[in-house]
This record gives sequence, structure tokens and C-alpha cells, in this order.
Amino acid sequence: MKNHTPYSNFHQDEPLLTNEYTQDEFLQDYLETYLPNEVMNEIRPDLERFGKKVATELIEYANACENNPPKLISFNAWGERVDEIKVAPEWEKLEAVAAEEGLVAIGYERKYGAHSRLYQFAKLYLYTPSSAIYTCPLAMSDGAARLIEKYGDNFLKDGPYKGLTSRNPKTFLTSGQWMTERTGGSDVSRSMTFAYEENGEYILKGHKWFTSAITADMAFTLASTEQPIDGKRAPLSLFYLPIRKEDGSLNGIEVEALKDKLGTKALPTAQLSLTGTQARLVSEKGKGVKSISTLFNVTRIYNAISSVSYMRRAYALSESYSHIREAFGKKISEHILHKKSLRNLEIAYQSNTILPLYLSQLLGREDCLVATEKEIALLRILTPIAKLYTAKSSIQSASEHIEMFGGLGYLEDTNIPVMLRNVQTLSIWEGTTNILSLDMLRAIEKDNGLPAFQDFAKDILNNISKEELQEAKNIISDKVKILFSFISKLSNKDEWEASARDIAFFIGETAIALLWLDLIQKCPKEKYFNALNYWIKFKMNENTLEID
Repeated sequence: MKNHTPYSNFHQDEPLLTNEYTQDEFLQDYLETYLPNEVMNEIRPDLERFGKKVATELIEYANACENNPPKLISFNAWGERVDEIKVAPEWEKLEAVAAEEGLVAIGYERKYGAHSRLYQFAKLYLYTPSSAIYTCPLAMSDGAARLIEKYGDNFLKDGPYKGLTSRNPKTFLTSGQWMTERTGGSDVSRSMTFAYEENGEYILKGHKWFTSAITADMAFTLASTEQPIDGKRAPLSLFYLPIRKEDGSLNGIEVEALKDKLGTKALPTAQLSLTGTQARLVSEKGKGVKSISTLFNVTRIYNAISSVSYMRRAYALSESYSHIREAFGKKISEHILHKKSLRNLEIAYQSNTILPLYLSQLLGREDCLVATEKEIALLRILTPIAKLYTAKSSIQSASEHIEMFGGLGYLEDTNIPVMLRNVQTLSIWEGTTNILSLDMLRAIEKDNGLPAFQDFAKDILNNISKEELQEAKNIISDKVKILFSFISKLSNKDEWEASARDIAFFIGETAIALLWLDLIQKCPKEKYFNALNYWIKFKMNENTLEID
């Protein structure tokens, strides 16, 4: 009998994370640079503890949710319509963790004043890639809390607001934001949901095509209080509605279907009919779009934080894998091309992360009423830019992440492809790249966004004193001049609109470079000098400004 070479019993070890805070030197450096020492000393133990939790326990929850997606039960065994949505038990555990960790509450307790938002968003950054994108309902809940804080009456402040900002899982409430209809996605003016006043209350009737928080406790939505006249729709108003009545039944809501999506499979997203939903008017009648913008300005920063958190996770897993995978006689971490690819992933996540972390600081200042008018205008123009820029970047990183694992990266049971599917929604939810570019134009036209950005750039450039930064400072200064020179040549609305996307990306890349300058001036580590030089050399030369 011939001897046969036995099959190899080799199996590839999988990469493991240990602590997503202590392993993220960049996040630690950023927080230590921009938070006062007394604040940092107080929150560091919490971040270290939570960093371990997201790398272990929460990943298991997230994987369980992905493998057990929500199901809609329309009728019970006796033919009664129930519209019950079954979610994985781990989905509810992720909600409980969010409450206990104060992932919304921190921003409203304001224990650290204007610094509270940076602390809160640092925790959200750690949580998101281990949450099966539970950050989505958290984003809408946070936005709802801010909206109530700004426009709510005593009923909303005494009830829903307290639930949205609770740390107790038993009293914690979540909210949805129901705007999308069949007639128009981002074009909310085409809404066909109507509000009928009856005895001082409102009843809503209409259809919602895409709602990502049907399992929440409440929702904010837009509706018209008047029927169209000669085809012209009346201005929309903003309404609060509880999703269920006191007896637990749905509040005039029928769940027609759960959406079968490319990604975010664990997140229940429904198609609804409002058949007579009791609702409460929020803010002035006819001012709904302006009022709800308070909500989605918060959710857009969440979107940006989610994008960069996935970029960080793509790097962390790829880097971990590089030390256990061998090819051509050595670990792949020792191959120069692989090293370079890892460095690109690292610089990409760090550079993109700078932007939403900075916005969280501006948001904290606005929350605490200490922001200047220029800071508020800067927050307004940079929010849509940060959202669109980081979302696009996260898709690139997630794709590269798959490639870093070779064939294993393409297998569903490794849980690697799910990241690419999930981040794809980040460039769509809360406005596509084009819609956000147009929103940037509105910030330029109505909110003095460009003077605010110009002053922001000037202030940073004037404060750069390190000799090693002078060359980079001059290059970035020239980029700012190119931007404003180009803008000065735009002569009509069509030219502005045709150039909006290019301007948005140009401002995004320039803002990141400016924020790198500021960070390195205060935290002059050699690796950050290298990151800035890389950003200038490879990223800031990608986009040119030309009138089409």
C-alpha cells in the first residue's frame, strides 16, 4: 500500500481584539490633547473598561444579531393583526448597554460642560462597530432629545426627554425619525402625510416608506396640516407620536413589511401605513423642516462617527491579522507592501476621525450656549461635509479590509463582509453625497458658512509656530487661497450647484489638513508629522476645482 502525504491539519487563527481604547493610540492622544487634565483623568478608567467590553462581549452580541435578523409577525394564530417585530435577545442587550453606558445621557448630563460631547462621542466611536449598528436608533434618540430641549413643551420635557436621556435600561426610551416617503426621499416637500386636527389633537394619515426605528418608543415625523391647493403643498409641520398606546397596541400604525436591505440586517427597518395615528404638534405650524433639522444635524455627526469607527475597526482587525498570517516564509506584517497598505488604512482612519471629533467639540459648545456665532456657522457648514466625506472614506476602507484578508475576507462566516454592507448605508442615510453637497450650499447662502471656514483656517494657520510645520502650513494656506479664488469665479446658481460636490470634498480635505496642523502643534509625535505629509501629498492633490 502506497504512503500518501496526509492532508494538512493547519487552520488559520482568527484576529482578536483585546481593548479598543488602549490599543488606539491616536484616540488617546487626541483626547489628552483637547480635554483638560482633570476631565481626562476622570474619564480614562471608564474608556479603558469600555474599550475592553466592546472588543469582547459586545462583538458576540453583534454577531448574534447579524445571524438572527428581525422578523415581522403580521397576524397571530387567531387571525388578529399584531404587527409584532421579533428581534434577537442580543439586540435588546445592546440597547441596555447603551443606556447603562450613558451613550446618549452623557451629552445631556453635561457633567463636563462643553467637553461632555467629546467624551460621549469617544464612547460612541468605540461602541458602533460592535453594536450591529444600534448606533442608528441612538442617533435618532439623541437628535430627538436635542429637538425637545430646543422646541419641546412641558409634556415632552417631563416625559419623553427624561426617557431619552436615562441611564436606566428600564426607563430608557428610543426614538425614530420618520421622513422618507414613496413620493420623495430627501425631497421631504413631496410628503403626502396629512395631519387632521380633532378636538385640539392631531391624527396622522399617510405612508412612510423607510423607517429605521419601528421598535422604538416614539417618533418624530413631518406632515401637512392642509391639503394641496392647485397642486401646491402647504408647508410641513413637525409632530411627535408615541409608537404604541398605553395598552401596548400600535398607535394607528400598520407595519406593511420589513425592508430587505443590502446591509444593516440586524436593524429592523419597516414600511408603514399611518391609519389614524395620534400625534402632538411640535414647534410652530408650518416650520417642521426647520425644526427637524435640529435632529438631523445631530444624526449626521453620529453618521460621521460611525463611519470613522468602522474605519478604525477595519485597521485594527487587519493589523491584528497581519501578525498571525504567514506568507512566503514570514508574517505578512513583515512584507513591505503589506506594511504600506496597513499604514494607508491607519492614516485614513486617523485623518477622517479628526473631523467628527472636532465637530463634537463644536456641538458641545453650542449645547452649553458658549459657542460664538462663527463656531455655530462653522458647525453648520462642516456637518454635511464631514458626513459625506467620512462616509465615502469608510466604504473604501471596508473594501480594502476585505482584501487584506484575501479569500477569507470574502467569506460570510468570517463576519468580515458585513462591514462593507453596513458602511454602504452611511453614504445614503441622512442624505446622499449630492444632497449633502447642496445642503452645504444652503449653509453657505444662509448661515455665513464660508466666512466662518475662512476664519477657522486663518486662526489655525496663524497659531502654527513649529518650524517643522512651516512647509505644510504654506501648502495648506495655498489650498485655502485656491478654494476662495475658485469660489469668487462662480457667477450663477448653476455653476455653484455643478461645483458643489467638488467644493465639499475640497473643504473636507483642507479641514482635515488644518486639524492635523492644530493637533501636531499641540502633540508633536513624529508619526503624526508623517501622517500630515502623507495627507498633503496623496489626498489633497486628488480633487481639483474647475467650473464645468
